[in-house]
Amino acid sequence: MTTAGPDRPRLLVLRALGLGDLLTGVPALRALRRAFPDHELVLAAPADLEAAAAASGAVDTLLPAAAPGRAVPAALAWRGPPPSVAVDLHGNGPPSHRLLSGLRPGRLLAFAHPETPEVTGPRWAAREHERERWCRLLRAYGIPADASDLALPRPATPSPAPAAVVLHPGAAAPARRWPAERYAAVARYLLGRGQRVAVTGGPGEDALVAAVAVPGTEAFAGGLPFEELSALVAGAAAVVSGDTGIAHLAVALGTPSVTLFGPVAPALWGPPPSPRHTALWHPGPPGDPHGRRPDPLLLRIRPEEVLRALARQEALTTTRRPTASGQAAVP
Repeated sequence: MTTAGPDRPRLLVLRALGLGDLLTGVPALRALRRAFPDHELVLAAPADLEAAAAASGAVDTLLPAAAPGRAVPAALAWRGPPPSVAVDLHGNGPPSHRLLSGLRPGRLLAFAHPETPEVTGPRWAAREHERERWCRLLRAYGIPADASDLALPRPATPSPAPAAVVLHPGAAAPARRWPAERYAAVARYLLGRGQRVAVTGGPGEDALVAAVAVPGTEAFAGGLPFEELSALVAGAAAVVSGDTGIAHLAVALGTPSVTLFGPVAPALWGPPPSPRHTALWHPGPPGDPHGRRPDPLLLRIRPEEVLRALARQEALTTTRRPTASGQAAVP
C-alpha cells in the first residue's frame, strides 16, 4: 500500500466484512481505482485483511473496521477532512448509508433504500451475483466496472505443501460447513491414491481441522496469515471447501476448486464459468447462510460427488506440477 500525500483527496469504501466478501469486491475496487486515480483509496475493513487488500492493487490504506456478524460498524475512526467520495459496498442500507453520511462526504455512491431517500442510487436486486452487484452499482454512477476483473497476482512465497489437494472444512457459520467426517472420507481416498493432502482452518477451528486431518495429511490450524494461505492455495492441485473465503481465493489465483453450496445458490456467490471451478449444489429452497446447523441442501452432497468432481479436473491438476521454487506451474 502507498503512503498518501497530505493534499490528496480521499475516497472511502465501506466493506467491513470477511475475506470472501473482499475478494468478490475486488472488481469494484479496481473500477474505483481507475475512475479516481488521483485519490487515496481508503478501505474500511477488518484489520486482518490488510494484506489481501494490498494484493488487490486497488487499495492505498486500510481503515480497521469490523462488527460482530455482518453488522455495520458503529463508527469509523476517520480523521481529517470529510472524504471526497464515499462508496457503500457493505450492503443496501440504511445503517451503512447513515454511517457514511455522518462523515459528510462530497458524494455518496450507494444503492437506494426507502429509509434513506437522500440516497438516489439504483435499486437493490436480491437475486444477483455478488461480484456483479457492486459493479452494477458503479455503472449506475457512470463508472465502468468489469465483474470478471478478479485475478490476484501469484505470491512469491513458496507453498508450504506444493501440489496438495487443500481441504478447508471451516466457514463463518455452521450452515455452510460440510460435515468433517465427509471431508475425512475424501482425504482418506486421496491419500490412498498417493495424493498429497493438506487441511486448513481459520482461527478457532483447530478441533475441526483435527477431525479432518486423518493420518498422512498435513494440517495447518489456527488460521494461516494471508501470505502463507495465498501461497498454499496458489501451489495447490485443487481446493475443496464450502462457500467461504478460501474458495474465492482459489478462483482469484486460478487454482482448480470444488466448492460445496447449500443455503445460498452458486448463482449468487459461486465461481465464474470455467472448467477449473466446480460448484456442487442440489437445487432447493434457499436457506439461512448464517444458520447454526449444516444446511439440508449442503448435506445432500456426498463424498463421491466431490471425488468425481476432482477426477474431472485431474487433467488440469496433474499439469500443475511444482516448479523448482516449490510453486505450482500454471498451464
